[in-house]
Amino acid sequence: MNSKSIRQIMICAAIASAFSTAHAQDSTAADWVKNPAMGNYKAYAEFKMANYESARHIWEILAGLGNSDALFNLAILAEDGLGEPKNIKKAESLYVAAANAGGFKAQYRLGMLYSGDNPEFPKDLEKARRYLNLAAAGGDKDAAARLASLDQPDRPVSEYEQAELLASSGKHQDAAAIYTRLSQQGNTSARTRLAWMYEAGRGVERNLDKAAELFMASAREGDAEAQYAIAVMYRTGLGQPKDRTESLKWLKQSASQKYPAAIAALAAEG
Repeated sequence: MNSKSIRQIMICAAIASAFSTAHAQDSTAADWVKNPAMGNYKAYAEFKMANYESARHIWEILAGLGNSDALFNLAILAEDGLGEPKNIKKAESLYVAAANAGGFKAQYRLGMLYSGDNPEFPKDLEKARRYLNLAAAGGDKDAAARLASLDQPDRPVSEYEQAELLASSGKHQDAAAIYTRLSQQGNTSARTRLAWMYEAGRGVERNLDKAAELFMASAREGDAEAQYAIAVMYRTGLGQPKDRTESLKWLKQSASQKYPAAIAALAAEG
């Protein structure tokens, strides 16, 4: 897939600016190009309702603007076969484009995929180290931990890293089981991962209420990613009652921890 093709099918599910005007539901493609925050708001609302085709349509338009988060979530849709046939090669191309555009989540995802045992994904430790180093340089602690494991292959990996590797290998049910156990033991990062799985129906039955419960628990413990997710839920009214004041409260908390998507979303709020 060439770069021109990639730019034509990009997405933004990190919802970096998923906070927009109250008229987003009535917006048009011209509005989204002029104000991507409006389009991202509508697309993420569609995603939460499992309207993947509608979400993709909007995200593809926004992706033409070169947004790394858009590329990342198009890759998620392609990898998991959400609203489209599962296509690992397409997912890889989109992840690479997103990572090369500076997307830290795509950098970490590629590092895990290239260093894992997914039979559908080519193992390449050189590429894995390259993308993990990029993510780690941006402050991703999980990427740093994975790099340490690659440098010390005889060192036992943590249960959390095992779950991450299982998820990267497409063994989502096994990963969810570990995340669940770790979550019950008080592991905040595992709880947040599990929340995302419930939101997307990865390895577990899709359950937005359960996702909201888990996100809130992690958000209250100070997890910036979960705080951002809760902010989006309050903004869209999906998973939490619609409440702009609460949304801004959690968004500011996430942004104060320098979570990139929250910083961008807060800026979009003006």
